[in-house]
Amino acid sequence: MAEKKPKKQPRVIVFSTPSCPWCNRVKAYLKQNGIRFKDVDVSRDRKAAEDMVRRTGQTGVPVVLIGSKAVVGFDKVKIDKYLGL
Repeated sequence: MAEKKPKKQPRVIVFSTPSCPWCNRVKAYLKQNGIRFKDVDVSRDRKAAEDMVRRTGQTGVPVVLIGSKAVVGFDKVKIDKYLGL
């Protein structure tokens, strides 16, 4: 029987701010599950904040981009679904 190759993880970007407790929970959850992600601090990077709003229409954080899908807030069900956890 052929071994199943692990699925390649989609690109994950977390738009967050340092003072946001939900942002910290999202990042801790991703780390717990061994998910690599790029953390973008929108309080320091105005261009990134504009990019987040352009992509998602959201002005609040956290916003997690998983591949082409956006998850607003810490929605564990959606995060798990989009990552195949």
